[in-house]
Amino acid sequence: MSELWSEKYRPKSLKDMVDQKEIVERLKKFVETKSMPHCLFAGPPGTGKTTAALCLANDLFGKFLADSFMELNASDERGINVIRDTVKRFARSKSLADVPFKILVLDEADHLTDDAQHALRRTMEKYTDTCRFILSCNYSSRIIEPIQSRCAIFRFTPLPRDDTVNFLKRIAKAEGVQLFEDGVNAVADIAAGDLRRAINLLQASAATGEPITADVVYRVVGLVHPKRIANLLDISIKGDLIEAREELRRLLYMEGYSGSDIVKQIHSQVFKLDIPEPVKLRIIELVGETDFRIGQGADEEVQIMALLAKIKLATLKGG
Repeated sequence: MSELWSEKYRPKSLKDMVDQKEIVERLKKFVETKSMPHCLFAGPPGTGKTTAALCLANDLFGKFLADSFMELNASDERGINVIRDTVKRFARSKSLADVPFKILVLDEADHLTDDAQHALRRTMEKYTDTCRFILSCNYSSRIIEPIQSRCAIFRFTPLPRDDTVNFLKRIAKAEGVQLFEDGVNAVADIAAGDLRRAINLLQASAATGEPITADVVYRVVGLVHPKRIANLLDISIKGDLIEAREELRRLLYMEGYSGSDIVKQIHSQVFKLDIPEPVKLRIIELVGETDFRIGQGADEEVQIMALLAKIKLATLKGG
């Protein structure tokens, strides 16, 4: 299990991509015509931005990939010197393949400084005959307008839950791992559309040597099982704050869970409560206030107990 499954099962060609179907079809046209503009791939982590760029390059360059494709992580190499030196050196040389350009991918381009982005814009203009740039970012708003206007923009969305579940089941079967339904659902819930995170969590759970159940997954990721959070809310709403305090203390002091994580899990669980919408809205507001106070250094037990008491009052008042 030494190899990362996220790399082992990473698609190598556009035809193997999971989801992002419209984007994949547009990229296939680039391969067919051997022509493409500069591109901006925007979207949350784990949605296939870098993988799509690599698959595109694989399909375009084949055996000449190593000479015709470069990937840099802008969050590690943020300065203008990277643009002046590394990027320019790669961009000005011609491809050996029967494609008239190379491809340079800048991952996390939204981490580039403004000066570096302006230098990149000039480089994109100067070497447009020999190089195409693919900028990958989480937030396209952090990319300067002169670069955005020079790129075709592709917006990647989180992977649908069913696609995530099916892909994880395929990996588990290939690896001979016993994966229970509640286990794969737990992985999908935690990953929230981030396929890379889902695969890494599946591998970490498999490394325990146990069949993968929800209990194993939540233990590996260091989160409280949602059933216990639901129970904590239930006994609080019923007014048994003494029992709620005992359960909270078990979670915080005996089992070592983070108060901040517990508050975030309460936030997720509120949406599943069978209570009127105005009450939910009020509770969500209270959760936000609690999260802020804990983030400012307030005592976790005191703040969460106050939250549970306010949740009880909110349900009594109806909002």
